[in-house]
Amino acid sequence: MLSEKSRPLISATLPLVGSRMGAITPNFYSRMFAAHPELLDGLFSRANQGNGEQQKALAGSIAGFATALIANPDVIPEQMLSRIAHKHTSLGITEDQYQIVYKYLFEAIAEELADVITAEIAEAWTEVYWLMADALLKIERGLYALQANDKIWMPWTIVEKIPAGTDCITFVLEPADDTPVTVARPGQFVSVKVPVSDGLLQCRQYSLSAAVDSTTHRIFTTKRDDGGEVSPVLHNAINVGDVIELSNPYGDVTFDDGDGPVVFATAGIGCTPSASALRSLVDNGGDREVLVLHAEKNLEAWALREQMTSDVDAIDGAQLQLWLEEPADGFHKGFMTLEGLDIPADASMYVCGPLPFMKAIRNQAINAGIPSTKIHYEVFGPDLWLAGAN
Repeated sequence: MLSEKSRPLISATLPLVGSRMGAITPNFYSRMFAAHPELLDGLFSRANQGNGEQQKALAGSIAGFATALIANPDVIPEQMLSRIAHKHTSLGITEDQYQIVYKYLFEAIAEELADVITAEIAEAWTEVYWLMADALLKIERGLYALQANDKIWMPWTIVEKIPAGTDCITFVLEPADDTPVTVARPGQFVSVKVPVSDGLLQCRQYSLSAAVDSTTHRIFTTKRDDGGEVSPVLHNAINVGDVIELSNPYGDVTFDDGDGPVVFATAGIGCTPSASALRSLVDNGGDREVLVLHAEKNLEAWALREQMTSDVDAIDGAQLQLWLEEPADGFHKGFMTLEGLDIPADASMYVCGPLPFMKAIRNQAINAGIPSTKIHYEVFGPDLWLAGAN
């Protein structure tokens, strides 16, 4: 809990610290990577450093955590931290790395706030940092303990590369050794680690798109980003028979096992976690009311079209609505809208796609009467929505 001594100091300085986080976080990362360049090899994403998304996410999460502590000083907002913890565990973050982050983050704070910072203010923000770090470590220890093995990375052999829509490929992998395999849940992801053009290892997270409950296969689907570092390597340089490293499955946005209506609203490659949930509904049976909403540029671009349409057909009463930017007979034209759709008020909704799409659909869903607590979203990359970025 946040101490009575620190609470007024954090409350008074939060607006200032928040306003300067845009300078603090790049300063911090610059210092840390200069001292520990090894952290860019298989841990931090150079792409997210280059485009500023990681800095924005870190700044927003710290400010958001401090705001939550001021509002409820006796409660650690563990639910808010869960998504960060799942990302950390998929990358193998260790306790000693929190000390490294603390050192260089607070050096950056001291430099950027040199005109106002005092020993008391620094002590208060140190308390906030370690409350957040300790809460994350607690969650992460629990997540590691749930795995079927004690490894961070495991070798998997690519046995199929299946074209899946415009610029997309579905990868099918089998274990390359006898490490026990953790059964995943629909909606979860794995981190994938590959060497990029200059030999540095880089990681990305990909949602499992099928066979989540298998101990013999991992299946994920990726869209090639021609300006990226990892997806072009996977698509163009990694071949059937090659061995790559995967993490255990993680992710807190998982499909529930209830019996109420469910709505999937996705756009583009954001269909992957919903595809795994649909496949689990087919495999496990049941009579849930299912509404699948998807938006694409055109039919050919839909990465998991055949899998998802066949699964919808296999579920009694399931419905599919499709929006296409390039019109085609029998489908909605333009961008997805919930207007005019009959969405059950007690439905659970799962949303995945570009951030503006998710924000728009979430607002429409709330206006349609779905409680915000029943709307779940998955963000690919640093969670700028959770961080409060606009």
